[in-house]
Amino acid sequence: MEYGFTTAAYVVAAVLFILSLGGLSGQESAKRAVWYGIAGMALAVLATLGMLGGGFWLVALILIAAGGWFGMLVAKRVQMTEMPQLVAAMHSLVGLAAVFVGLNAHFTMKAVARAHAAGTEVTGGFAAMVAHKTPVELGILQVELFLGVFIGAVTFTGSVIAFGKLAGRVDGKAKKLPGGHLLNAGAAALSVLCLAWYMGTGGFLPLVIMTLCALFIGYHLIMGIGGADMPVVVSMLNSYSGWAAAAIGFSLSNDLLIVVGALVGSSGAILSYIMCKAMNRSFISVILGGFGSTAGPAMEVEGEQVAIDADGVASALEEAEEVIIVPGYGMAVAQAQQNVSELTKRLRAKGKKVRFAIHPVAGRLPGHMNVLLAEAKVPYDIVLEMEEINEDFPDTDVVIVIGSNDIVNPAAQEDPNSPIAGMPVLEVWKAKQVFVSKRGQGTGYSGIENPLFYKDNTRMFYGDAKKSLEELLAKIA
Repeated sequence: MEYGFTTAAYVVAAVLFILSLGGLSGQESAKRAVWYGIAGMALAVLATLGMLGGGFWLVALILIAAGGWFGMLVAKRVQMTEMPQLVAAMHSLVGLAAVFVGLNAHFTMKAVARAHAAGTEVTGGFAAMVAHKTPVELGILQVELFLGVFIGAVTFTGSVIAFGKLAGRVDGKAKKLPGGHLLNAGAAALSVLCLAWYMGTGGFLPLVIMTLCALFIGYHLIMGIGGADMPVVVSMLNSYSGWAAAAIGFSLSNDLLIVVGALVGSSGAILSYIMCKAMNRSFISVILGGFGSTAGPAMEVEGEQVAIDADGVASALEEAEEVIIVPGYGMAVAQAQQNVSELTKRLRAKGKKVRFAIHPVAGRLPGHMNVLLAEAKVPYDIVLEMEEINEDFPDTDVVIVIGSNDIVNPAAQEDPNSPIAGMPVLEVWKAKQVFVSKRGQGTGYSGIENPLFYKDNTRMFYGDAKKSLEELLAKIA
Protein backbone atom coordinates (compact mmCIF):
# COMPACT_ATOMS: atom_id res chain seq x y z
CA MET A 1 0.00 0.00 0.00
CA GLU A 2 2.78 2.43 0.98
CA TYR A 3 4.74 1.54 -2.16
CA GLY A 4 1.64 2.17 -4.30
CA PHE A 5 1.14 5.59 -2.72
CA THR A 6 4.79 6.48 -3.28
CA THR A 7 4.60 5.44 -6.93
CA ALA A 8 1.44 7.48 -7.49
CA ALA A 9 3.00 10.50 -5.77
CA TYR A 10 6.10 10.17 -7.93
CA VAL A 11 3.98 10.12 -11.10
CA VAL A 12 2.17 13.31 -10.05
CA ALA A 13 5.48 14.95 -9.10
CA ALA A 14 6.97 14.00 -12.48
CA VAL A 15 3.99 15.58 -14.27
CA LEU A 16 4.43 18.76 -12.20
CA PHE A 17 8.13 18.88 -13.10
CA ILE A 18 7.30 18.52 -16.81
CA LEU A 19 4.72 21.33 -16.54
CA SER A 20 7.30 23.43 -14.73
CA LEU A 21 9.92 22.89 -17.40
CA GLY A 22 7.42 23.66 -20.15
CA GLY A 23 6.21 26.83 -18.45
CA LEU A 24 9.73 28.21 -18.13
CA SER A 25 9.85 28.63 -21.91
CA GLY A 26 7.78 31.83 -21.67
CA GLN A 27 8.20 34.88 -19.46
CA GLU A 28 4.51 35.20 -18.71
CA SER A 29 4.16 31.58 -17.60
CA ALA A 30 7.48 31.35 -15.75
CA LYS A 31 6.15 32.37 -12.34
CA ARG A 32 3.43 29.72 -12.49
CA ALA A 33 5.99 27.20 -13.71
CA VAL A 34 8.18 27.83 -10.67
CA TRP A 35 5.25 27.04 -8.37
CA TYR A 36 4.67 23.80 -10.28
CA GLY A 37 8.27 22.87 -9.59
CA ILE A 38 7.99 23.77 -5.90
CA ALA A 39 4.82 21.69 -5.54
CA GLY A 40 6.39 18.76 -7.37
CA MET A 41 9.49 18.81 -5.18
CA ALA A 42 7.44 19.09 -1.96
CA LEU A 43 5.34 16.09 -3.03
CA ALA A 44 8.46 14.10 -3.96
CA VAL A 45 10.07 14.80 -0.58
CA LEU A 46 6.92 13.78 1.33
CA ALA A 47 6.56 10.58 -0.71
CA THR A 48 10.21 9.70 -0.12
CA LEU A 49 9.86 10.29 3.61
CA GLY A 50 6.86 7.98 3.65
CA MET A 51 8.89 5.29 1.90
CA LEU A 52 11.80 5.61 4.35
CA GLY A 53 9.84 4.63 7.43
CA GLY A 54 9.45 6.41 10.74
CA GLY A 55 12.94 5.50 12.00
CA PHE A 56 14.57 7.89 9.54
CA TRP A 57 12.13 10.77 9.70
CA LEU A 58 13.86 12.75 12.42
CA VAL A 59 17.25 12.68 10.70
CA ALA A 60 15.68 13.45 7.32
CA LEU A 61 13.64 16.37 8.68
CA ILE A 62 16.68 17.84 10.43
CA LEU A 63 18.72 17.65 7.21
CA ILE A 64 15.86 19.10 5.13
CA ALA A 65 15.42 21.97 7.60
CA ALA A 66 19.17 22.68 7.62
CA GLY A 67 19.35 22.59 3.83
CA GLY A 68 16.27 24.78 3.47
CA TRP A 69 17.64 27.33 5.93
CA PHE A 70 20.99 27.45 4.13
CA GLY A 71 19.28 27.76 0.73
CA MET A 72 17.10 30.61 1.95
CA LEU A 73 20.14 32.38 3.40
CA VAL A 74 22.04 32.08 0.12
CA ALA A 75 19.03 33.18 -1.97
CA LYS A 76 18.63 36.34 0.09
CA ARG A 77 22.29 37.30 -0.16
CA VAL A 78 22.98 36.47 -3.80
CA GLN A 79 22.44 39.34 -6.24
CA MET A 80 20.98 38.76 -9.70
CA THR A 81 24.44 39.52 -11.14
CA GLU A 82 25.78 36.54 -9.19
CA MET A 83 23.12 34.11 -10.39
CA PRO A 84 25.43 32.37 -12.92
CA GLN A 85 27.93 31.64 -10.13
CA LEU A 86 25.12 30.33 -7.92
CA VAL A 87 23.87 27.99 -10.65
CA ALA A 88 27.39 26.62 -11.15
CA ALA A 89 27.73 26.11 -7.38
CA MET A 90 24.42 24.25 -7.25
CA HIS A 91 25.56 21.97 -10.07
CA SER A 92 28.68 21.12 -8.07
CA LEU A 93 26.51 20.02 -5.14
CA VAL A 94 24.42 17.77 -7.38
CA GLY A 95 27.60 16.16 -8.69
CA LEU A 96 29.00 15.69 -5.20
CA ALA A 97 25.72 14.17 -4.02
CA ALA A 98 25.86 11.68 -6.91
CA VAL A 99 29.38 10.66 -5.87
CA PHE A 100 28.36 10.11 -2.24
CA VAL A 101 25.23 8.17 -3.15
CA GLY A 102 27.22 5.96 -5.54
CA LEU A 103 29.88 5.24 -2.92
CA ASN A 104 27.19 4.48 -0.37
CA ALA A 105 25.59 2.04 -2.81
CA HIS A 106 28.97 0.31 -3.17
CA PHE A 107 29.38 -0.08 0.59
CA THR A 108 25.79 -1.32 0.90
CA MET A 109 26.46 -4.01 -1.71
CA LYS A 110 29.52 -5.10 0.25
CA ALA A 111 27.57 -5.19 3.52
CA VAL A 112 24.85 -7.31 1.90
CA ALA A 113 27.47 -9.71 0.52
CA ARG A 114 28.98 -10.12 4.00
CA ALA A 115 25.51 -10.68 5.49
CA HIS A 116 24.78 -13.39 2.93
CA ALA A 117 28.10 -15.06 3.70
CA ALA A 118 27.26 -15.06 7.40
CA GLY A 119 23.75 -16.33 6.78
CA THR A 120 22.17 -13.16 8.18
CA GLU A 121 18.85 -11.94 6.83
CA VAL A 122 18.90 -8.45 5.29
CA THR A 123 15.85 -6.24 5.76
CA GLY A 124 14.90 -2.63 5.14
CA GLY A 125 15.30 -0.12 2.33
CA PHE A 126 18.01 -0.24 -0.32
CA ALA A 127 19.92 -3.09 1.36
CA ALA A 128 16.88 -5.38 1.12
CA MET A 129 16.47 -4.50 -2.54
CA VAL A 130 20.13 -5.36 -3.20
CA ALA A 131 19.77 -8.63 -1.27
CA HIS A 132 17.08 -9.87 -3.67
CA LYS A 133 18.97 -9.07 -6.88
CA THR A 134 20.34 -11.80 -9.12
CA PRO A 135 24.05 -11.84 -10.06
CA VAL A 136 23.22 -10.27 -13.44
CA GLU A 137 21.21 -7.52 -11.75
CA LEU A 138 24.07 -6.87 -9.34
CA GLY A 139 26.41 -6.48 -12.30
CA ILE A 140 24.07 -3.94 -13.86
CA LEU A 141 23.91 -2.13 -10.52
CA GLN A 142 27.71 -1.93 -10.47
CA VAL A 143 27.73 -0.28 -13.90
CA GLU A 144 25.01 2.16 -12.86
CA LEU A 145 26.74 3.32 -9.69
CA PHE A 146 30.09 3.47 -11.50
CA LEU A 147 28.63 5.78 -14.16
CA GLY A 148 26.85 7.85 -11.51
CA VAL A 149 30.08 8.40 -9.58
CA PHE A 150 32.04 9.18 -12.77
CA ILE A 151 29.58 11.76 -14.12
CA GLY A 152 29.07 13.23 -10.65
CA ALA A 153 32.80 13.67 -10.07
CA VAL A 154 33.28 15.34 -13.47
CA THR A 155 30.33 17.62 -12.72
CA PHE A 156 31.65 18.51 -9.26
CA THR A 157 35.13 19.74 -10.16
CA GLY A 158 33.97 21.19 -13.48
CA SER A 159 31.29 23.23 -11.72
CA VAL A 160 33.74 24.42 -9.06
CA ILE A 161 36.10 25.74 -11.76
CA ALA A 162 33.17 27.30 -13.67
CA PHE A 163 32.11 29.02 -10.44
CA GLY A 164 35.64 30.33 -9.97
CA LYS A 165 35.84 31.71 -13.50
CA LEU A 166 32.43 33.36 -13.32
CA ALA A 167 33.23 34.87 -9.92
CA GLY A 168 36.61 36.13 -11.08
CA ARG A 169 38.48 33.92 -8.60
CA VAL A 170 40.00 31.78 -11.35
CA ASP A 171 41.66 33.19 -14.47
CA GLY A 172 39.06 33.28 -17.25
CA LYS A 173 41.61 32.43 -19.94
CA ALA A 174 41.74 28.90 -21.36
CA LYS A 175 44.56 26.97 -19.70
CA LYS A 176 45.66 23.37 -20.24
CA LEU A 177 48.47 21.31 -18.78
CA PRO A 178 51.22 20.10 -21.17
CA GLY A 179 49.69 17.27 -23.14
CA GLY A 180 46.26 18.88 -23.13
CA HIS A 181 43.73 16.57 -24.72
CA LEU A 182 45.93 13.49 -24.29
CA LEU A 183 45.71 13.87 -20.52
CA ASN A 184 41.92 13.95 -20.66
CA ALA A 185 41.84 10.99 -23.05
CA GLY A 186 44.27 9.08 -20.84
CA ALA A 187 42.19 9.69 -17.72
CA ALA A 188 39.04 8.59 -19.59
CA ALA A 189 40.76 5.43 -20.87
CA LEU A 190 42.00 4.61 -17.36
CA SER A 191 38.42 5.02 -16.08
CA VAL A 192 37.20 2.47 -18.65
CA LEU A 193 39.87 0.01 -17.48
CA CYS A 194 38.79 0.66 -13.89
CA LEU A 195 35.22 -0.26 -14.88
CA ALA A 196 36.40 -3.65 -16.17
CA TRP A 197 38.51 -4.06 -13.02
CA TYR A 198 35.57 -3.14 -10.80
CA MET A 199 33.19 -5.50 -12.60
CA GLY A 200 35.68 -8.34 -12.15
CA THR A 201 36.54 -7.82 -8.49
CA GLY A 202 33.97 -5.44 -7.01
CA GLY A 203 36.85 -3.84 -5.11
CA PHE A 204 36.93 -0.32 -3.74
CA LEU A 205 40.32 0.59 -5.25
CA PRO A 206 39.20 0.77 -8.92
CA LEU A 207 36.27 2.95 -7.81
CA VAL A 208 38.68 5.31 -6.03
CA ILE A 209 41.05 5.51 -9.01
CA MET A 210 38.14 6.19 -11.38
CA THR A 211 36.82 8.92 -9.06
CA LEU A 212 40.22 10.64 -9.01
CA CYS A 213 40.40 10.42 -12.82
CA ALA A 214 36.90 11.89 -13.14
CA LEU A 215 37.73 14.72 -10.73
CA PHE A 216 40.79 15.53 -12.86
CA ILE A 217 38.80 15.42 -16.11
CA GLY A 218 36.22 17.86 -14.73
CA TYR A 219 38.95 20.23 -13.54
CA HIS A 220 41.11 20.10 -16.65
CA LEU A 221 38.18 20.15 -19.08
CA ILE A 222 36.74 23.42 -17.75
CA MET A 223 40.13 25.04 -17.13
CA GLY A 224 40.76 24.58 -20.85
CA ILE A 225 37.65 26.59 -21.79
CA GLY A 226 37.80 30.39 -21.99
CA GLY A 227 35.54 32.77 -20.11
CA ALA A 228 33.55 33.76 -23.21
CA ASP A 229 32.25 30.19 -23.50
CA MET A 230 31.02 30.07 -19.90
CA PRO A 231 27.31 30.35 -20.86
CA VAL A 232 27.67 27.11 -22.82
CA VAL A 233 29.68 25.54 -20.01
CA VAL A 234 27.00 26.35 -17.43
CA SER A 235 24.26 24.73 -19.52
CA MET A 236 26.54 21.77 -20.27
CA LEU A 237 27.22 21.22 -16.56
CA ASN A 238 23.48 21.47 -15.98
CA SER A 239 23.11 18.56 -18.39
CA TYR A 240 25.88 16.59 -16.66
CA SER A 241 24.22 17.01 -13.26
CA GLY A 242 20.97 15.66 -14.70
CA TRP A 243 22.59 12.56 -16.18
CA ALA A 244 24.44 11.98 -12.90
CA ALA A 245 21.11 12.10 -11.06
CA ALA A 246 19.52 9.74 -13.60
CA ALA A 247 22.36 7.23 -13.26
CA ILE A 248 22.04 7.26 -9.48
CA GLY A 249 18.26 6.94 -9.89
CA PHE A 250 18.84 3.65 -11.70
CA SER A 251 21.16 2.51 -8.90
CA LEU A 252 18.53 3.29 -6.27
CA SER A 253 15.61 2.04 -8.42
CA ASN A 254 14.03 5.47 -7.90
CA ASP A 255 11.74 6.18 -10.86
CA LEU A 256 11.29 9.87 -10.04
CA LEU A 257 15.03 10.49 -9.84
CA ILE A 258 15.43 8.82 -13.22
CA VAL A 259 12.69 10.97 -14.79
CA VAL A 260 13.90 14.24 -13.26
CA GLY A 261 17.52 13.48 -14.13
CA ALA A 262 16.56 12.72 -17.72
CA LEU A 263 14.55 15.95 -17.92
CA VAL A 264 17.43 18.04 -16.59
CA GLY A 265 20.03 16.19 -18.65
CA SER A 266 18.16 16.43 -21.95
CA SER A 267 17.05 20.04 -21.45
CA GLY A 268 20.62 21.04 -20.55
CA ALA A 269 21.95 19.28 -23.65
CA ILE A 270 19.37 21.00 -25.86
CA LEU A 271 20.18 24.36 -24.31
CA SER A 272 23.90 23.77 -24.88
CA TYR A 273 23.15 23.07 -28.55
CA ILE A 274 21.07 26.25 -28.83
CA MET A 275 23.85 28.28 -27.20
CA CYS A 276 26.50 26.83 -29.51
CA LYS A 277 24.30 27.53 -32.52
CA ALA A 278 23.88 31.13 -31.36
CA MET A 279 27.67 31.43 -31.23
CA ASN A 280 28.18 29.54 -34.52
CA ARG A 281 30.29 27.03 -32.66
CA SER A 282 30.19 23.26 -32.50
CA PHE A 283 29.64 21.74 -29.08
CA ILE A 284 32.75 19.58 -29.52
CA SER A 285 34.92 22.61 -30.37
CA VAL A 286 33.77 24.40 -27.24
CA ILE A 287 34.44 21.44 -24.97
CA LEU A 288 37.71 20.31 -26.55
CA GLY A 289 39.09 23.48 -28.10
CA GLY A 290 38.04 26.24 -25.75
CA PHE A 291 37.67 29.83 -26.88
CA GLY A 292 40.01 31.92 -28.94
CA SER A 293 41.79 29.69 -31.48
CA THR A 294 42.16 31.49 -34.81
CA ALA A 295 43.75 30.87 -38.19
CA GLY A 296 45.75 34.14 -38.20
CA PRO A 297 46.12 37.57 -36.66
CA ALA A 298 42.94 39.54 -36.04
CA MET A 299 42.25 42.61 -38.17
CA GLU A 300 43.60 45.85 -36.69
CA VAL A 301 41.03 48.42 -35.61
CA GLU A 302 41.66 51.95 -36.83
CA GLY A 303 40.25 55.27 -35.63
CA GLU A 304 39.37 56.54 -32.19
CA GLN A 305 36.47 56.29 -29.80
CA VAL A 306 34.39 59.46 -29.67
CA ALA A 307 32.77 60.28 -26.32
CA ILE A 308 29.39 61.93 -25.73
CA ASP A 309 27.74 63.27 -22.59
CA ALA A 310 24.23 62.90 -21.18
CA ASP A 311 23.04 66.09 -22.92
CA GLY A 312 24.01 64.71 -26.33
CA VAL A 313 22.31 61.37 -25.74
CA ALA A 314 19.17 63.06 -24.39
CA SER A 315 18.99 65.35 -27.42
CA ALA A 316 19.24 62.39 -29.83
CA LEU A 317 16.54 60.50 -27.93
CA GLU A 318 14.20 63.51 -28.03
CA GLU A 319 14.47 63.55 -31.83
CA ALA A 320 14.26 59.76 -32.30
CA GLU A 321 11.08 57.88 -33.11
CA GLU A 322 12.37 54.31 -32.84
CA VAL A 323 14.79 53.22 -30.11
CA ILE A 324 16.30 49.80 -29.45
CA ILE A 325 18.08 49.01 -26.19
CA VAL A 326 20.66 46.19 -26.09
CA PRO A 327 21.45 45.05 -22.53
CA GLY A 328 24.50 43.06 -21.53
CA TYR A 329 26.39 41.86 -18.50
CA GLY A 330 27.59 45.41 -17.79
CA MET A 331 24.00 46.38 -17.04
CA ALA A 332 23.77 43.50 -14.59
CA VAL A 333 27.02 44.41 -12.84
CA ALA A 334 25.96 48.05 -12.47
CA GLN A 335 22.45 46.96 -11.40
CA ALA A 336 21.10 49.49 -13.86
CA GLN A 337 17.97 47.58 -14.91
CA GLN A 338 15.63 49.79 -12.85
CA ASN A 339 17.02 52.92 -14.52
CA VAL A 340 16.67 51.23 -17.91
CA SER A 341 13.04 50.47 -17.10
CA GLU A 342 12.40 54.08 -16.06
CA LEU A 343 14.05 55.37 -19.25
CA THR A 344 11.80 53.05 -21.25
CA LYS A 345 8.67 54.35 -19.49
CA ARG A 346 9.56 57.99 -20.14
CA LEU A 347 10.40 57.44 -23.79
CA ARG A 348 7.20 55.47 -24.41
CA ALA A 349 5.22 58.20 -22.65
CA LYS A 350 6.56 60.59 -25.30
CA GLY A 351 5.13 58.35 -28.02
CA LYS A 352 8.42 56.75 -29.04
CA LYS A 353 8.68 53.10 -30.04
CA VAL A 354 11.10 51.42 -27.62
CA ARG A 355 12.13 47.78 -27.82
CA PHE A 356 14.83 45.53 -26.39
CA ALA A 357 17.12 43.25 -28.40
CA ILE A 358 18.29 40.14 -26.53
CA HIS A 359 21.12 37.98 -27.84
CA PRO A 360 20.95 34.28 -26.83
CA VAL A 361 24.31 34.52 -25.04
CA ALA A 362 23.91 37.98 -23.52
CA GLY A 363 25.25 37.96 -19.97
CA ARG A 364 26.78 34.84 -18.47
CA LEU A 365 23.72 32.65 -18.28
CA PRO A 366 20.96 31.84 -20.79
CA GLY A 367 17.98 34.12 -20.13
CA HIS A 368 19.97 36.31 -17.73
CA MET A 369 18.92 39.57 -19.37
CA ASN A 370 15.28 38.49 -19.64
CA VAL A 371 15.17 37.83 -15.90
CA LEU A 372 16.72 41.20 -15.06
CA LEU A 373 14.28 43.07 -17.30
CA ALA A 374 11.31 41.15 -15.91
CA GLU A 375 12.51 42.03 -12.41
CA ALA A 376 12.51 45.70 -13.43
CA LYS A 377 8.91 45.40 -14.76
CA VAL A 378 9.82 45.90 -18.41
CA PRO A 379 6.81 44.73 -20.52
CA TYR A 380 7.32 41.27 -22.01
CA ASP A 381 6.02 42.23 -25.43
CA ILE A 382 8.83 44.72 -26.16
CA VAL A 383 11.62 42.27 -25.26
CA LEU A 384 12.58 40.53 -28.52
CA GLU A 385 15.07 37.84 -29.45
CA MET A 386 17.85 38.43 -31.98
CA GLU A 387 16.03 36.68 -34.84
CA GLU A 388 12.94 38.81 -34.29
CA ILE A 389 14.63 42.21 -34.33
CA ASN A 390 17.93 42.01 -36.23
CA GLU A 391 16.39 43.13 -39.53
CA ASP A 392 14.94 46.28 -37.90
CA PHE A 393 18.22 48.02 -37.08
CA PRO A 394 18.54 49.86 -40.44
CA ASP A 395 15.20 51.57 -39.73
CA THR A 396 16.09 52.44 -36.13
CA ASP A 397 16.99 56.00 -35.13
CA VAL A 398 18.90 55.25 -31.91
CA VAL A 399 20.40 52.11 -30.41
CA ILE A 400 21.60 52.17 -26.82
CA VAL A 401 24.07 49.41 -25.96
CA ILE A 402 24.46 48.93 -22.22
CA GLY A 403 27.42 46.86 -21.15
CA SER A 404 27.65 44.58 -24.20
CA ASN A 405 30.69 43.80 -26.30
CA ASP A 406 30.92 40.52 -28.21
CA ILE A 407 27.20 40.23 -29.06
CA VAL A 408 27.33 43.56 -30.96
CA ASN A 409 30.80 43.12 -32.46
CA PRO A 410 30.89 43.55 -36.27
CA ALA A 411 34.22 41.68 -36.36
CA ALA A 412 32.12 38.51 -36.28
CA GLN A 413 31.11 39.32 -39.85
CA GLU A 414 34.04 41.43 -41.07
CA ASP A 415 37.13 39.63 -39.75
CA PRO A 416 37.58 35.92 -40.64
CA ASN A 417 40.46 35.71 -38.13
CA SER A 418 38.46 37.05 -35.21
CA PRO A 419 37.89 34.54 -32.39
CA ILE A 420 34.15 35.18 -32.84
CA ALA A 421 34.18 34.96 -36.65
CA GLY A 422 30.85 33.65 -37.93
CA MET A 423 29.04 34.19 -34.66
CA PRO A 424 25.56 35.67 -35.23
CA VAL A 425 25.49 39.13 -33.63
CA LEU A 426 23.06 42.01 -33.19
CA GLU A 427 23.78 44.30 -36.17
CA VAL A 428 23.45 47.52 -34.20
CA TRP A 429 25.94 49.42 -36.36
CA LYS A 430 23.32 49.58 -39.14
CA ALA A 431 21.20 51.99 -37.08
CA LYS A 432 21.40 55.77 -37.63
CA GLN A 433 23.04 56.40 -34.25
CA VAL A 434 24.56 54.08 -31.66
CA PHE A 435 25.33 55.03 -28.08
CA VAL A 436 27.45 52.63 -26.04
CA SER A 437 27.30 52.83 -22.26
CA LYS A 438 30.65 51.51 -21.07
CA ARG A 439 32.95 52.02 -18.08
CA GLY A 440 36.07 52.70 -20.14
CA GLN A 441 37.97 51.85 -23.31
CA GLY A 442 38.90 48.30 -22.30
CA THR A 443 37.75 45.16 -24.06
CA GLY A 444 34.94 42.95 -22.84
CA TYR A 445 34.98 39.73 -20.84
CA SER A 446 36.54 37.76 -23.70
CA GLY A 447 39.23 40.37 -24.31
CA ILE A 448 38.30 41.03 -27.97
CA GLU A 449 38.48 44.53 -29.43
CA ASN A 450 35.22 45.83 -30.91
CA PRO A 451 35.29 47.87 -34.17
CA LEU A 452 31.77 49.12 -33.35
CA PHE A 453 33.25 51.56 -30.82
CA TYR A 454 35.25 53.26 -33.61
CA LYS A 455 32.53 53.63 -36.26
CA ASP A 456 31.36 57.08 -37.41
CA ASN A 457 27.80 56.64 -36.14
CA THR A 458 28.89 55.40 -32.69
CA ARG A 459 29.39 57.56 -29.60
CA MET A 460 30.75 56.29 -26.28
CA PHE A 461 28.73 57.18 -23.19
CA TYR A 462 31.45 56.48 -20.63
CA GLY A 463 30.87 55.76 -16.96
CA ASP A 464 29.09 53.35 -14.66
CA ALA A 465 25.85 52.36 -16.40
CA LYS A 466 23.64 53.11 -13.41
CA LYS A 467 25.11 56.57 -12.81
CA SER A 468 25.18 57.37 -16.54
CA LEU A 469 21.50 56.53 -16.86
CA GLU A 470 20.68 58.59 -13.78
CA GLU A 471 22.32 61.57 -15.51
CA LEU A 472 20.37 60.80 -18.67
CA LEU A 473 17.06 60.50 -16.81
CA ALA A 474 17.64 63.93 -15.29
CA LYS A 475 17.68 65.35 -18.84
CA ILE A 476 14.49 63.55 -19.96
CA ALA A 477 11.35 64.72 -18.18
